[in-house]
Amino acid sequence: MSKFLLPTNSPEDWKKQLVSGKQWREGYSAKELAYCWEGAKGFPPSVMNAFKKSDIDLFREVQFLYGFPEYNVPLPGGAAGSQNDLYVLGKAGDELITIMVEGKVDEPFGPTIASWYGEDPSKGKKKRLNFLLETLELEGMDVVKTRYQLLHRAASAVIEAKRIGAKHALMLIHSFSEIGQWYEDYEAFIDLFPVIAEKDCIVGPAIIGDVNLYFGWVSEHGR
Repeated sequence: MSKFLLPTNSPEDWKKQLVSGKQWREGYSAKELAYCWEGAKGFPPSVMNAFKKSDIDLFREVQFLYGFPEYNVPLPGGAAGSQNDLYVLGKAGDELITIMVEGKVDEPFGPTIASWYGEDPSKGKKKRLNFLLETLELEGMDVVKTRYQLLHRAASAVIEAKRIGAKHALMLIHSFSEIGQWYEDYEAFIDLFPVIAEKDCIVGPAIIGDVNLYFGWVSEHGR
């Protein structure tokens, strides 16, 4: 991935960053997320409301510094990294926050770790899973039913925080589903940490080494 990133002028500019143009369709998360965040010129009201509802000092006054659509975080064990829908670099007071945003409508969070890993995993998958577990300070048997995408999205937030020297990271799920599709998978993932999931709220932190990892689920009903 290039280290040079270009500014966007409209939601349609986000389409150019997609791995596949097939993702750019009405009712799919890529387009919904682009129109919502580009239209807000920063944090959408639904996200700001979740920040306020959390009653966490860090999120009382969060400043949107930069947003990077389709941000790839390299991972060992294969050519493909973690392709985050949106990476936001935020700031609260003097503290930086790395925010990895995953948009969802009806799309699942990918296969479970057990299904992705398989009975005879490649060396690459073994290396990647070990890296993700080490990054999030989790045990292998704990994550077998976890959705793979949730694991590497959370890891992405921590990896980027360490890369830029930030003390705080947030994995944010922005759901455009009217029924909160796949919330149960998110909730099960959060249960791996000493944190209790809550809709339309930021929860945490889970202390991961020198990084405070927060989690959030935000519901968006139409645009």
